[in-house]
Amino acid sequence: MNHSLFDVLIVGGGMAGASLAIALKESRLKIGLIEAKSLETDSQPSYDDRGIALSYGSQRIFETMGVWTHIVKHASPIQHIHVSERGRFGVTRLSAEQEKVPALGQVITAKYLGHALNQQLQQLDNLTLFCPRTVNAVVTEDEHVKVTLDNHHTLTAKLIVAADGRESTIRHCLNLSAWEQDYSQVAITANISTDKPHYGWAYERFTTSGPMALLPMTDKRSSLVWTVKAGEESALLSLPEEAFLKQLQHHFGYRAGRFIRVGERNSYPLILMQADMPVQARIVFIGNAAHSLHPIAGQGFNLGLRDVAVLAEHIFDAKDCGHAELLQRYQQQRQQDQDQVVKSTDQLVRLFSNDIPLLGHLRGAGLTLMDTMPVMKHWLAQKSMGLAQAQPKLARGVPLS
Repeated sequence: MNHSLFDVLIVGGGMAGASLAIALKESRLKIGLIEAKSLETDSQPSYDDRGIALSYGSQRIFETMGVWTHIVKHASPIQHIHVSERGRFGVTRLSAEQEKVPALGQVITAKYLGHALNQQLQQLDNLTLFCPRTVNAVVTEDEHVKVTLDNHHTLTAKLIVAADGRESTIRHCLNLSAWEQDYSQVAITANISTDKPHYGWAYERFTTSGPMALLPMTDKRSSLVWTVKAGEESALLSLPEEAFLKQLQHHFGYRAGRFIRVGERNSYPLILMQADMPVQARIVFIGNAAHSLHPIAGQGFNLGLRDVAVLAEHIFDAKDCGHAELLQRYQQQRQQDQDQVVKSTDQLVRLFSNDIPLLGHLRGAGLTLMDTMPVMKHWLAQKSMGLAQAQPKLARGVPLS
């Protein structure tokens, strides 16, 4: 057997790359996974203590893949979503009961999700791991792609799946372009404890500095994503705990209770990115390598997981998983969802980052109007749950095998 010849080479072992390998576990495809860091979640930057919001559609994908039982023990359900704007009237509320679903979504730390996915990776018979390894060069030929690793070892595959993040090594190796929008904003993330239970409430709070999200977690904690203007994060990150909580309380209010404790604080710049051509000859980009979103709507990983579900469906039984017609069909199926989520996320950021007084009143009126219109609330809930588009097999509970 040629141990350097694969059907699929996945570059990037984070959440999207690992999920794709697991989705293909019962296929006849020979898969290789290249990851720059050790597959211990403490060493991977994508597997930190940030809360990840999994939509109801993502939960169903993981259920069909057979990994949800390993995830749910560390997840906290979102039963209600409360959307408001600081200093203005108007609110929209969504509930799982109204939508007749067990939960609108689930929240889990990236670290726990990483543990669950990595445990599954270790059990895959059709997977070979190359980590810690990085890619130095990519050469595309008619019937295969050759990848040279940092140890000068060359691997050959019918298909390369780039799941290596916004600063994709594969994209840089191929000199491919991407559209970017720098919002001049920074997200501060931390886990927060309050003086009262969260009862499954998630909050989206729009402020003059940017949106704030508070997501319910296990152990009576909530996951905070606080968007601030670039340059303001340093002062907030350096504040003593009590002073930081006071600032947070001032901006968020008391709807979730009194903030009494904050865990480790981190930050990252907010840049919208969409690859110009996410499908190339025998190469496809998925997850953050194809589109990196502002966290305002919590759709980043959920959009990437739908990439995974659709791609796995297309290549599962394929004789040539990198054939141009197959990849073209994949892209045609994904293009509308990707474009709509990228566009709507960008529009939300622009709408709620604008300080024009009249626009602020219109936003408040819009939230109030939506809260009184069941049809509009159902539409918003469907978008939030990842159910507003045609569902791939895995999201419908249909196994690929």
